[in-house]
Amino acid sequence: MKPAQRRVLVDHLRTGYRVSERRACAVLNEWRTIYRYQGIARPEEQLILKRMTEIAHTRVRYGFRRIHVLMAREGWHINHKRFFRLYQLAGLNLRMKRPRRHVSAARRVAQPTAQQPNEAWSMDFISDMLFDGKRFRALTLIDTFTRECLAIHVETSIKGERVADVVHEISRHRGVPARIQVDNGSEFISKALDLWPYQQGVILDFSRPGRPTDNPLIESFNGSFRDECLNTHWFLSLDDAAEKIEKWRIDDNDFRPHASLENLAPSAFRARIAPTFRPSEAPS
Repeated sequence: MKPAQRRVLVDHLRTGYRVSERRACAVLNEWRTIYRYQGIARPEEQLILKRMTEIAHTRVRYGFRRIHVLMAREGWHINHKRFFRLYQLAGLNLRMKRPRRHVSAARRVAQPTAQQPNEAWSMDFISDMLFDGKRFRALTLIDTFTRECLAIHVETSIKGERVADVVHEISRHRGVPARIQVDNGSEFISKALDLWPYQQGVILDFSRPGRPTDNPLIESFNGSFRDECLNTHWFLSLDDAAEKIEKWRIDDNDFRPHASLENLAPSAFRARIAPTFRPSEAPS
C-alpha cells in the first residue's frame, strides 16, 4: 500500500474513532514521520501525468514503454526511470495474464528470417462476436519483414475459396510473396487455396499441428489485435466490426510503435529500410 493511501487510513482512524495520531499510526504500523511528510509538487510532473493519463485513456492497452515512445515523439524528453515512477504513481499499470507453460517439443527446420518486403507473409484466423452473441471470423495477413498488416478480412464464415480471393486481391497491388506461412486449418489445406500459390509460384509453409510457435509473428500480431481492438470495442453489426477493425489496422500500420522495429510504425520502417521497394508485377 502506498504512503498516500496509508495516510488516508490514519486520518480515518483519527476522525472515526477519536484516537491520537500516535495511536492510529501504531495500529497501522505507520511511521509518524512518513504520515506527516508533505511532498513538494513539481509543476512539470503534473503536466507529464496529465498527458500520460490522456494517452492511456485513449490507447487503453498501451503500456509504459509505448506511452513513453509516443510522448518522446511529441517532444517530452523524460528519463525512462522517472517516467516509470510517474506511470506507477498515476496507477496506469496494465494487468497482464500469467504466461502458460508449454511442454517442450523438437522444432521443425527453421525457415530463414525475411530480409525484404514480400519475402514472407503470414496469415491466420481469429474469432470474436457481435453484441448479440453472433460470432464472426477475421482473416489476418501480415508481411513478416515490415510487420505491416496487409489485410484483416471480416465475415461470419470464411472458406478456402474466400481466403484465396483475399490473398489474390492483396497481391494485385502489393505483389506476390515468395512464401506464405500458415497453420493446418481446413481453410489453408483446401484445394481452392492450394491452386493459387501453385499458379503464382508461391510456397505454402505449413506449421506443425498444434504448434503455434512455428508461426510466432502472426500469433503475436493476433494477440495485440485482440488486446487492443477486439477486447476494447462493442460491435453492433458485421459492418460496424469491419469498419472499426479497419481503422485499427491503419492505426497499427501508420502510428503504433513496434518494439521489434526500433519503435517505428511498420510503414515508417518500410520507408526507411526499403525505400526502393516496388510491388512486383500483378498476377493475372
